[in-house]
Amino acid sequence: MPMSAAEIERTILAAIPDAEITIQDLAGDGDHYACTVVSEAFQGLSRVRQHKLVYDAFGSRMGTELHAMALKTLTP
Repeated sequence: MPMSAAEIERTILAAIPDAEITIQDLAGDGDHYACTVVSEAFQGLSRVRQHKLVYDAFGSRMGTELHAMALKTLTP
């Protein structure tokens, strides 16, 4: 079963509590999302490390429950 936008937001907030999150369902199928995450936690980290922090929050659900997510990370 695909992961809802609300569940994506809850998952990211559990790992990065100060995150400001914007989620867009790209295909309208609940399976392909674009997500922008803004957090102080990304300060001083490379873009790769920032993305890893977000993707690590999903653990083994990435690629199964959450099929595809285009990710953009920013610092405030």
